[in-house]
Amino acid sequence: MKPFNPLDKKNLGISVAQALLSQSLQPLPPEQKFEGAGIYALYYAGEHDLYKPLRIRGDDDTETSPIYVGKAVPASARAGRFGLDTPPGAVLFNRLREHAESIKQASDLKLDDFRCRFLVVDDIWIPLGETLLVEQFQPIWNSIVPGFGNHDPGKGRYNQQRSAWDTLHPGRLWAARLQDCPKTREQIAEEVRQALKTITDSRP
Repeated sequence: MKPFNPLDKKNLGISVAQALLSQSLQPLPPEQKFEGAGIYALYYAGEHDLYKPLRIRGDDDTETSPIYVGKAVPASARAGRFGLDTPPGAVLFNRLREHAESIKQASDLKLDDFRCRFLVVDDIWIPLGETLLVEQFQPIWNSIVPGFGNHDPGKGRYNQQRSAWDTLHPGRLWAARLQDCPKTREQIAEEVRQALKTITDSRP
């Protein structure tokens, strides 16, 4: 049997993921602005037919899977530099605020139906923590319905295809300018139903 190594990168990543999951559920976006980069998870608390299997059961719910997991890294990290001594600013808070705006623009979602957990993390551990959370939960908006975290591609780039998320939840103005998604809204919805069927069957 291989001896346990607490400094193994996977075990370190697991500790980061567990630290996130131990955080209290907060409104989306959080009420108070804060500094730092890190990881986060979004949770659903509404009545949308597709997402009822993911509906959290109160603000102390630690069992229900998130609908989306993501990270927010400093600009220096996105440019290929760790920039460990560079203050990241409010990148994690700003990312959560961006997600809140996307949900507000969607025609069939309500921002009040969402909660979040977030954790400010040292830059080097952010990608590992996010990867392990995605592997653990396979969140619907990371897997079956990708595209939630996309940004406006900008003028001259609207020949790209509209994401599955923007097809299922239309409303973002820039996404309406993109080319049609290969899948219809109903096809994507059916994939969500099938993916969440096991959760529906197992919940009392």
